[in-house]
Amino acid sequence: MRMQGDSAIYAPDVAHSDANEGEKHPHPTTFYFPKPSHTPTGRYYIFVTSFMFEVDAVITWVDGADPVHLAKRERHLVLAEADAVAQARAPLHDNGTNPHRWVCSDELNYCVRSIANNAPWVRRIWIVTDDQTPVLERISPEFSAKISIIDHREIFAGYEDALPTFNSLSIETMLWRIPGLAEHFLYFNDDVFLTAPVTRADFFAADGPVLRGKWTNHSDLAACVASRDEACLLNHYNQINAAQMIGYTADQVFESAHVVHPTQRSVMAELFDTYRDAFIANTSYRFRDAAQFLPQSLHNHACLADGSAAILDTRDYLHVAVGGIDTWSADDVSGYLRGSEWDAIKFLCVNDLPEVERSFPDARLWIEEAIGRSGAV
Repeated sequence: MRMQGDSAIYAPDVAHSDANEGEKHPHPTTFYFPKPSHTPTGRYYIFVTSFMFEVDAVITWVDGADPVHLAKRERHLVLAEADAVAQARAPLHDNGTNPHRWVCSDELNYCVRSIANNAPWVRRIWIVTDDQTPVLERISPEFSAKISIIDHREIFAGYEDALPTFNSLSIETMLWRIPGLAEHFLYFNDDVFLTAPVTRADFFAADGPVLRGKWTNHSDLAACVASRDEACLLNHYNQINAAQMIGYTADQVFESAHVVHPTQRSVMAELFDTYRDAFIANTSYRFRDAAQFLPQSLHNHACLADGSAAILDTRDYLHVAVGGIDTWSADDVSGYLRGSEWDAIKFLCVNDLPEVERSFPDARLWIEEAIGRSGAV
């Protein structure tokens, strides 16, 4: 099992030194990310070898307006609330029951098309749903052939008591069980889009994932019981729980950015074998809860602990968070899309598209422009 060790986050490049900086590197298939300024003394690099391994994409999606899904969700919400009262547990978390979690605003189409435009090398795209079939438009027949629809029943096989579930954390706990899934896969929420051409090297290093985010001290948050009920803080608690499972403390939590999550199936399988009871418990919540762990955060902390993960030192993503759009003007957005800063952005996350549209009616045109910058069709 992967345990926390003393290995550096950034693997040292012993073949490269200040003396031979101008010389050709002896490993021509190796690409180097920018050297971070906060590494220990000496030359440290994140390196990625251009392996030609297969990579899949996994997208979770639901149409919450579907009458069948809506009726099922409302029925189980009543049952879950009654069970919480009967068991004298805390009420369901507002973050886990907010209707916006299941709103479908055609983000899935943007997500899939962004992959077709900017990562056509992806082997397969698996769309994980709850007995639903999305309508995908403006996808070429060749790329459509890569898409498979996976029902919750397939990934929860043997653990059907957890179904139906309306909880992304529970679903993410079992994504690695998709039959036929590649060892290396990219997990997308359907509100995350690629906005520039990417390669495998953007996601995987020689031994593990390339992570985007930052180390965070959440010790005050962990000690504050009242904060556990705040909707905007639920994700932080889920990441704290994941970090602590691997042996980190609340003052040393790697907080993942809202981007694509590179994942290795074998790592999740090993974690499942080691923490089987915790995994099963994580799937048992039909609605999100502060007691759960964030599966991709568990994966990331395990890879950080054994030294296989690399942390990207540059920011190549933009996150339009819920409520954050109020600080932007139409000129700001238009200028950003056409400015030099935008050239460095490869990932865009738009948490609540209907909210963005209320402030910016042209939001969909902006997204179209963003995901099509490569010129691909």
